[in-house]
Amino acid sequence: MTYVSSAVCIVCGHEIPPAADLTLCPRCGGLLDIHYDYRQARRHFTRELLAARTDASMWRYRELLPVAENFTPPPLRVGGTPLYDCPRLGAELGLKRLWVKDEGLNPTASMKDRASAMAVVKAVEGGYSQIACASTGNAASSLAGAAAAMGLRSYIFVPQRAPLGKIAQLLIFGAQVMRVQGDYQDAFRLSAQAISHWGWYNRNAAINPYMLEGKKTVAMEIAEQLQWQVPDWLAVSVGDGCTIAGVWKGFLDLYQCGLIHRLPKLLSVQAAGCCPINAAFSAGGPLIPQEENTLADSIAVGHPRNPDKALQAIAASQGAAVNVTDEEILAAMRLLGRLAGVFAEPAGAAAIAGLRKAVQNGIVSPQDTAVHIVTGNGLKDPANGIQAAGEPLDVPPDLEQLQKKLQA
Repeated sequence: MTYVSSAVCIVCGHEIPPAADLTLCPRCGGLLDIHYDYRQARRHFTRELLAARTDASMWRYRELLPVAENFTPPPLRVGGTPLYDCPRLGAELGLKRLWVKDEGLNPTASMKDRASAMAVVKAVEGGYSQIACASTGNAASSLAGAAAAMGLRSYIFVPQRAPLGKIAQLLIFGAQVMRVQGDYQDAFRLSAQAISHWGWYNRNAAINPYMLEGKKTVAMEIAEQLQWQVPDWLAVSVGDGCTIAGVWKGFLDLYQCGLIHRLPKLLSVQAAGCCPINAAFSAGGPLIPQEENTLADSIAVGHPRNPDKALQAIAASQGAAVNVTDEEILAAMRLLGRLAGVFAEPAGAAAIAGLRKAVQNGIVSPQDTAVHIVTGNGLKDPANGIQAAGEPLDVPPDLEQLQKKLQA
């Protein structure tokens, strides 16, 4: 059974039934949050229940997901990604213990698959056959793949700067791709107009509250993989704010159900060239849009549409915000690869750079434990992978010449 009770506006508190096609509060336009009956859930949603399940996907947590009891999961298996204990990388960052959650091993190689899996379930539930979103790349790829597997038509709006690796995924999955001549803000605006005009299901995480519900399952997996021992810190690369808000919601759900007994602190990591959420958190003031000056395209969101939940999550966790340069992000990509064997795209490695800086600045103690979420695989953006790692050694097919090259 599911324990969904209602959708509640985080601004005005207006409560409405959890219809399949929710977007913003009909009263004030604020963001909606999905609420559950935790008192009932505590009686049935237990560690023992989960331990008996063989399903390793995100749907193992279905009682705390906004789906009907008899729903049909999408064909692609999302979730069940590995959590690696990385002592060498942890030691390099100056941490007592570090784990890396590799979300790049989801079907379309990013954590956004969790949100898109939820999107197609809700679209089918609402009777939609067409679904759309705007994205810097990963949300688009994940939606196109999930929609293809479910037999839905997808319409994708990406900014001009979207990497070719992600564009290739979209086209292979059969999506109708609109590469908008502008930035993410331009792509989002056009997608909103098109969705309204043609009546497509809206997957945009910034306004669809169900997307956060899909993303929160990564936190549930982390807690279960750590045998319900919560780390001191969760480091998250932040773009529009939905991911870090989802991580917090996942831990809150588990806490409310009594499966964990404390909550982690959140480390919000943004690129120095595009850090509107961190700037608002540090200043304690309203969010001011910024330009998108970073190579980490997946977190290059200068005008995030979902800052409120993210800012509330960082504050409620007694967390912190750290900005990192593109050079620090490239260095973090090398560290992840060489000390943990994980290839992350720039946004997927940014939080490693943030953890390193947080330890150096005394925000995170060397005695603390931490989990870093790799939000996307490095093959999404091979050009920046080469920029981080350097070019290969060009050699002729001659051993003597090879020796000279290696000794140079």
